[in-house]
Amino acid sequence: MMIKRHISKIAFSREFGRQMRFIIGPRQTGKTTAAKEFLKKRNCLKLYYNWDDRKTRDRYIDDYHFFVRELYNVKPSNGRRWLCMDEIHKYPEWKNVLKDFFDLFGEENGFIITGSARLDMMRKSGDSLAGRYFTFRLNPVTLRELTGKSFLEPPADADDWIMQKLDHPTYKEKELSALLRFSGFPEPLLSTSVRFHNKWRTDYVDRLIREDMRDLTRIQELENIATLMYLLPSKIASPLSINSLTANIKCSFATVSNYLKAMELGYLIFRISPYSKKIVRSLTKENKVYFFDWTRINDPAAQFENYVAVELKTLLELWADAGIGNFNLHFIRDRDGRETDFLILRNKEPWLMVEAKLSRSAIDYHHRKNRDTLGGISFVQVVRQENIAEKREDGLYQISASRFFA
Repeated sequence: MMIKRHISKIAFSREFGRQMRFIIGPRQTGKTTAAKEFLKKRNCLKLYYNWDDRKTRDRYIDDYHFFVRELYNVKPSNGRRWLCMDEIHKYPEWKNVLKDFFDLFGEENGFIITGSARLDMMRKSGDSLAGRYFTFRLNPVTLRELTGKSFLEPPADADDWIMQKLDHPTYKEKELSALLRFSGFPEPLLSTSVRFHNKWRTDYVDRLIREDMRDLTRIQELENIATLMYLLPSKIASPLSINSLTANIKCSFATVSNYLKAMELGYLIFRISPYSKKIVRSLTKENKVYFFDWTRINDPAAQFENYVAVELKTLLELWADAGIGNFNLHFIRDRDGRETDFLILRNKEPWLMVEAKLSRSAIDYHHRKNRDTLGGISFVQVVRQENIAEKREDGLYQISASRFFA
């Protein structure tokens, strides 16, 4: 089974001109697969080059423009030729290499550059490629992708977007259950094997810590990263106190902060910050942390909230990468512990509030209060329970996740 990823429609659109397409994201989310599938459709699969392969590097050493003969022997099926330079960021002076390729061949040919943590970090450290590329982010598989639905752009008004969900009575319980059980990473998701998933999950972190963390950071005590991976699942869904982690790991605040930054660089976790504008007595410092792989969390409520966080993060990044606008994900929490799980900003303005719940329940008063404070924006309670689709009153909704994200 091939899962059609929404990034393919966005990243390879002609609207983005001749710029190189940098596709970044966690390991094993399908970046190479998406690139190869696009090349295949264009009859350009012969122009895929993996720079992890010694043969590709040796060909470059022998001839800086080693791909030219193959390039002009390829007859694209539609429009320009496309080349993919996979993992080229692992080659020394890769930015200069790409600059040379693009300046000489980028007018007539498209370039796809794929990679994970190191590519994302290295592209930020200098501007030798400034103006020559656009970045697109590929995250774990979403429910809408798994069910084969096309990419959907948001209306200007969040209320209209939610009403689209209410107007189409489709529940994808089977697919949602598979995602929650096996994660949004394609290999374990498609295997539907508990044993494969367990083995994959262990090996994934071991490889990432052993390879990416060592290369990306100067951290010597990599075992402490593994300890953090063990401790963090119990911290999901609550503001993260770094001070509490220092006692567990017996390290300084600064050291634990560096570990968390390294885990973000490696796409093991991501953080969202509190939104405090207009919110009385709001929390302003402590962030919430989520895993890209929500199956690492045993508590059902925390796992479901983590899943919702990844779905929202992915959706907002797709919308931003498609050039629709700037979208950001936050949460709201006051000093008395009253919290709204997620707040979406569109072009820096509050757009939609989202709460994650396992089952249908009353909408708490503090959500209504926050909504009024933020200008009467819409609020939706996304629940794990099936067959829920309710409009409580103007701007207040409760919808099953298997319908909301499908």
